[in-house]
Amino acid sequence: MATIAVPLGGAQARQEIEAVRRPALSEYLRWSVDHKIIGVQYGVTSLFFFIIGGALAMGIRLELWTPELDLMVSGAAYNSLFTMHGTIMIFLFIIPMWAAYGNFVVPLQLGAKDMAFPWLNAFAFWLIPPAGVVMLLGYFVSPAEAGWTSYPPLSTLFSGDGQTLWALGAHLLGLSSILGSINFIVTILNMRPPEMTIWRMPLLCWAVLATSIIAVMATPFLAGALTLLLLDRMTGTTFFDASGGGDVLLWQNIFWFYSHPAVYIMVLPGMGVLSEVLSIHSRKPVFGYRMVGLSSMAIAIVGFTVWAHHMFTSLQPELRIPFMITTMIIAVPTGIKMFSWLGTIWGGKIRFTSAMLFALGFLSMFVIGGITGVMLAALPFDIHVHDTYFVVSHFHFVLFGGSVFAIYAALYHWFPKITGRMMDETLGRIHFVFTYLGFLITFFPMHIVGMLGMPRRVAVYDPAFTDFNRLISLAAFVLGFSTFIVLYNIVRSYFRGPIAGANPWRALTLEWATTSPPPPTNFHDDPIPYEDPYGYGTKAASAYIDAVDMAFDRREPAPSGAN
Repeated sequence: MATIAVPLGGAQARQEIEAVRRPALSEYLRWSVDHKIIGVQYGVTSLFFFIIGGALAMGIRLELWTPELDLMVSGAAYNSLFTMHGTIMIFLFIIPMWAAYGNFVVPLQLGAKDMAFPWLNAFAFWLIPPAGVVMLLGYFVSPAEAGWTSYPPLSTLFSGDGQTLWALGAHLLGLSSILGSINFIVTILNMRPPEMTIWRMPLLCWAVLATSIIAVMATPFLAGALTLLLLDRMTGTTFFDASGGGDVLLWQNIFWFYSHPAVYIMVLPGMGVLSEVLSIHSRKPVFGYRMVGLSSMAIAIVGFTVWAHHMFTSLQPELRIPFMITTMIIAVPTGIKMFSWLGTIWGGKIRFTSAMLFALGFLSMFVIGGITGVMLAALPFDIHVHDTYFVVSHFHFVLFGGSVFAIYAALYHWFPKITGRMMDETLGRIHFVFTYLGFLITFFPMHIVGMLGMPRRVAVYDPAFTDFNRLISLAAFVLGFSTFIVLYNIVRSYFRGPIAGANPWRALTLEWATTSPPPPTNFHDDPIPYEDPYGYGTKAASAYIDAVDMAFDRREPAPSGAN
């Protein structure tokens, strides 16, 4: 593989470092309205909670090493373990991490100076750390133990004060998501330069726009459900208590009306990342650009029609078939994306960078998650494996195999732009191998134990499943170890990585038409986007990239479009 970037030596290195000032570390520890600093704040905070959530996952696998209750002092303690693991990974890692990339990259891709509402952007971030602290404070009283889904009556009658703190923290996180999404929608629709029509917009922006529409429409339903839950817990109302005239299934309907679209809040940005990474690192135009963009909007719309498939076992029989059909329909726009990505890399000049490897890992893992999703859409099969480890395997192939693999691809792809330094590619490949194998061997066998009947959310299980669980736990420890590789790579590369330059991947989207890292105003002047952000393989594209390179070599502003 050709070398992407090499360390600059002597006078050239000093010239690069003097020309591009990286923000001091202290700037990331205080209030800022610079979208780039806010993006890094989101990212570092999310990684912190990722470590905590991962440690809880290791605790789960240690407990499941034997069929008896060993590590945990009680079943309630085990319940709190998987409750906080799921909550942290979804609400405090994946969703905020996509806000991190969106904040840093989207304004740059649009050629904007900042987000539409900078103060609101900062406020949305600063809601997250206290929300996480409030949730974790539950461990000092009695932690939440009703699962991340928080079903009543477990969350109303049989869980301690930590459940109240859980709901308050979730409220703050929901508010942050709504405010951030409003900002993204206004920025994407109103802050593009005149030359960037909707059909020239990078596909990451399409994905973030669709994600933000989902969040603005769905998150208020979660806020309403959490308010009713808090009232039941704190004031004695009976919204979810049948003995007092309430309906316990009300929570399930409201919660899943948010939480199934929330799956696409966690996956759609990753799909946008894939379109960027696969095209750039295979030097091919995106196959079916318009269909990829429109499929993101289709997912956003159809995603609101499938929530009750989470309730097949409690749903009225006559309502099951319509939700089975809509669940299968939503596989269509996802399939469009899959075929588009395969068409994009087919015949391309693929460079197996770390970013590309994780993008390809997303493709393979998400396909498995999609296939098992179609299986679970079939009503008889869903009822058979309901509340077994088959479901656990399915949603981890979607959320880790989808979201986290894409998060890693985005990290390796945009780290040069964020820091001005290249990440170590050897360490990146080692990280990929440990992550890929660790993840596959952890979660694929769960399909088997699930179909054999092992229930989820239990610490004491049939000894017949012991060997499977030990294999799964060993692989999970490998997956956990892989996290330390990427953390070491981040720290090492930030201080000692090779100088990246403005456009190490020789890409055509606007974030690469400025310095790395970008200046406070993002661009020296008002940039004009290239006519086709994925138009690789043409003389015009090569001329544009060469013109950008020459402009930065002369320390001049980037060209305003070389068509």
